[in-house]
Amino acid sequence: MRALVIERPGSMEVKDVPDPRPAFGEVLVEVRVCGLCGTDVHIADGEFSPTPYPIIPGHEFSGTVVDVASAPGSPLSVGDRVAVDPSLFCGSCNACRSGRGNLCAKWGAIGDTVDGAFAELVAVPAANAYRLPDHVGLRAGALVEPLSCALHGIRRLGAVLGEDVLIVGAGTMGLLLSQLIRRAGAGRLVVVDKVAARRQAALDVGASDVAGSLAELDDAKFAAVVDVTGSISAIEEGFIAVQRGGRLLIFGVAPADARAQLSPFRIYNDEITIVGSMAVLHSFRGALELIASGAVNTDVLLTHALSLDRFPEALSMVRRGEGLKVHVLPSDRREGIPAETTARTSIP
Repeated sequence: MRALVIERPGSMEVKDVPDPRPAFGEVLVEVRVCGLCGTDVHIADGEFSPTPYPIIPGHEFSGTVVDVASAPGSPLSVGDRVAVDPSLFCGSCNACRSGRGNLCAKWGAIGDTVDGAFAELVAVPAANAYRLPDHVGLRAGALVEPLSCALHGIRRLGAVLGEDVLIVGAGTMGLLLSQLIRRAGAGRLVVVDKVAARRQAALDVGASDVAGSLAELDDAKFAAVVDVTGSISAIEEGFIAVQRGGRLLIFGVAPADARAQLSPFRIYNDEITIVGSMAVLHSFRGALELIASGAVNTDVLLTHALSLDRFPEALSMVRRGEGLKVHVLPSDRREGIPAETTARTSIP
């Protein structure tokens, strides 16, 4: 099969590699759509510490089951269209036993710590594959994983009913979080992003107001601030925008060695709560149901879809902040899927 292999940070190539062989309990999935996110950029640059090299990245994906022989008793069948939870938990450490597998001592994820879905085929645990309803397209299916991360983030943030909320960053994750926060009953929802098209998308999904920078908010304070950028300066400015008794959710992925300067006195004196949100936790099925019901608008997020051979171009687009969700179509060579498609193009 063909796959995108990152040999080491800064060195990648699309090449032929052996087809994966499913272990017991796994199914083989032909990958139809795989999304890029900030974590993939960190992996390409050597800034995501759990990742070994060489690796085939890719953890936001959907596809078609082509082999279930290694997973006897699985409810899946050949031909099923699925979205896949990339989470790999050990199940036996203290975190796993307390129901917090996303903090697993041996945490792993398809595409992050083991070979993933920027490839024509990938072997995955049958239990991680969720059958897509017939009316949910494969591009929408590849958004289940990022939405499940956003859903876990909302649970970490806590109730926002009637509260003023600020989101910093209006990329895919910021727009998904915006929709969830709006549905949770937030009062005023303000979204900050440098890109005008993203600010408009934020308004389209329910933001009350938008701004190009935090400086434009004239020292406004919010009960909850969510940073989706991973930018240290954005985190520091977002902290300043938290009102007394408020909370800051650090959702974006910063480099592992990055450091931010936050006032310990203000955290104490203003009783500010700072929380993080790490990946997916018991939120994948809920995310799928939100997409299937139409409660979350996915069309507004889907901009570019490129063939596997154009992966470096797709990665550069993400680095530049161009578009919203950039998808790669690993099996388009065999399936005849167009190498590039627009937001409302349907992949069967």
